[in-house]
Amino acid sequence: MEHWIRCLCSRVADSLILLLVLALNCNPSTAATASSSAPHVKSSYSFGRTFLGLDKCNACIGTSICKKFFKEEIRFDTWLSSRLKLPPSYLLSYSGNYTDDAKSWRLVDITRLTSKYQHDRADKHICTSLMKTKTCSLERALRRTHRFQKWLRAKRLTPDLVQGLSSPMLRCPSQRLLDRIVRRYAEVPDAGSIYMDHLTDRDKLRLLYTLSVNSHPILLQIFPDVEGWPFPRYLGSCGRLVVSASTRPLRDFYDAAPDVAADLALQLLDVLRSMGTNDLNYFFYFTHVDAGTFGVFSNGHLFIRDASTLGIIDKEEGSQLIDGQQEYKDIFSCLTVDCQSPFVSCNSIGEKHSLIMVCQELLPKLLEGKFLQPMQEKIDSFLQHCAGGLADDQGVNEAVARLTDLLKPLRSCDSRFAYRYPDCKYSDKY
Repeated sequence: MEHWIRCLCSRVADSLILLLVLALNCNPSTAATASSSAPHVKSSYSFGRTFLGLDKCNACIGTSICKKFFKEEIRFDTWLSSRLKLPPSYLLSYSGNYTDDAKSWRLVDITRLTSKYQHDRADKHICTSLMKTKTCSLERALRRTHRFQKWLRAKRLTPDLVQGLSSPMLRCPSQRLLDRIVRRYAEVPDAGSIYMDHLTDRDKLRLLYTLSVNSHPILLQIFPDVEGWPFPRYLGSCGRLVVSASTRPLRDFYDAAPDVAADLALQLLDVLRSMGTNDLNYFFYFTHVDAGTFGVFSNGHLFIRDASTLGIIDKEEGSQLIDGQQEYKDIFSCLTVDCQSPFVSCNSIGEKHSLIMVCQELLPKLLEGKFLQPMQEKIDSFLQHCAGGLADDQGVNEAVARLTDLLKPLRSCDSRFAYRYPDCKYSDKY
């Protein structure tokens, strides 16, 4: 009996050693393939703080959505493959998938505020300018600046704290606009207060850094889509990545059918009208537009996809910085732009400003050669009148109004336009 027990133990030991050897020689990609089919088994990918930009915090945007990344509730499209490799870090944006229940997924856009090259160059500029070294602690360097020391002492975000920042949103700031930023800053628990008592030193640096690099995520937070503003929903940030609802850029629709092109052109003009005249008395204008500025949701609804070039003038309070004060510049003024770039005067922006740019850059590419004569000739004529910008605001507005009247009968009412179907069957609005 004792001999039989020793043999049994020896066989069991041999089996355990064999299993251990097999485990050590297991192919990681095979394990990843197997785990991808089992939703509750952790996949074998390595995320890395550097890819997200978490290694640069608190010189970053925020951390409100980091848990979703690490719990795999936000996935890049490439994660759906068996290898589960992260996409290249040099890209400016990525298509991703987002879930709240691990069952239903929706598309999201994962974007950087600027390219990784520009981020790296700005980081190097901070170290060489402030610390006189090639590498440094970005947070320590920025905390020493005169501007941030003023932020630390401030109870309220005032125009002098943002003067000289390159963001178009802050070229002509009003106290009302700055209070709205503090009250609705989504990277901190909602306090509903115009005072910055609920912001820690870390929160203040992240807010200042975001406003200095690109105000796009701040605009999405303070003018949310649920209140009717034409921006995609802000879902959160992690390091230097921002997550928002997914849209297809307008450039994807340049070859669209005539009725789709007419519908998008009308939406585009309607968005510009709403940004010029709204209940809050803010006048929004673009400093630049291109084929990626606007995007289209899966239901056909057009939104502002990239708000980084949007300026705001408060028609109720006006600007509380005179043009001379805007010339103040420091390290925060130069993180993404040339410090020598001149500021646009607040008084030089008119109502026709954005309309002219859209008529020059976007509408011709969207509407060119889409319709039969003489309709196409009429559309082209009004576009040229609008793009020329030689007339006063009233003249441009009249050209746009005539263009709108031409385009309305050219769009269809069917399920392809889910954002207004079936309402369009029963409403004169469409």
